[in-house]
Amino acid sequence: MNTIISRDGTNIAYDKMGQGPALILVAGAFSYRKFPGQVQLAKELSDQFTVYNYDRRGRGDSGDGERYAIEREIQDLEALIEEAGGKAYVWGLSSGAVLAMKAAENGAKITKLALHEPPFIVNASDRTPPVDFLDQVTRLIAEEKRAEAIKYFMTQGMGAPAFVVSMMRMMPGVWANLMSVAHTLPYDAQLMQGYMSGKSLPPHFGKKIIQPSLVLEGIESPSALRSGAHALASILPNGELRSKKGLGHTKKLNAKRIASELKAFFDQDSDVVSTVQER
Repeated sequence: MNTIISRDGTNIAYDKMGQGPALILVAGAFSYRKFPGQVQLAKELSDQFTVYNYDRRGRGDSGDGERYAIEREIQDLEALIEEAGGKAYVWGLSSGAVLAMKAAENGAKITKLALHEPPFIVNASDRTPPVDFLDQVTRLIAEEKRAEAIKYFMTQGMGAPAFVVSMMRMMPGVWANLMSVAHTLPYDAQLMQGYMSGKSLPPHFGKKIIQPSLVLEGIESPSALRSGAHALASILPNGELRSKKGLGHTKKLNAKRIASELKAFFDQDSDVVSTVQER
């Protein structure tokens, strides 16, 4: 394990493996650097890249500030990019993709950006979280009701059936891992706020992201996630959509398939924009 110090003095833990251009992995809700799928993805990529797999603040071995702010998470990622040599490829999963986008808009030295199924809900006909979703998640964590916060986030935010949460509670290792990062759920809810309302993405959204950007979606994923991916790819100045079986993230990550797509994208010599779909 390695550590860096972010701008506000918070220690950020990361693992480093492989050799080649720097590639940083940004996890989504409930994920951390030792999450099995994340570890496997890092290993799959390490034959071509120097992979930086880190704990977002408040998770795993990373520290946390007194008060959360998206700007602090952006600074954490910027500090890791600086540690990686001043520029890096970045892959972000779900809410981690939103964080990576915000960092790119802020001017982070991201060479190429891979956005893996960001949780955007852009159609009014799709199920959306309650309007007070962030407030409720924040309240449950403030009241030390971690188990209730996990259930609420999964069912009301992610649309998971209640029985799925019940099944997870019967798997001690899985549930313990979820409980260990539950206090960071308000962070993810804040990142996603405004993008899950069933409305089109804001006209200005993503326009500052001029680097080549890959949007990944699994054809097996829920239609709401797929619609969000299509909407995002269509507005990014240099966006590329990759739709294939095995790229979904709502179940187990298919590390080999994801790594294959990332290698092909990051290794491209040309920045020509294209759309690849597989039915």
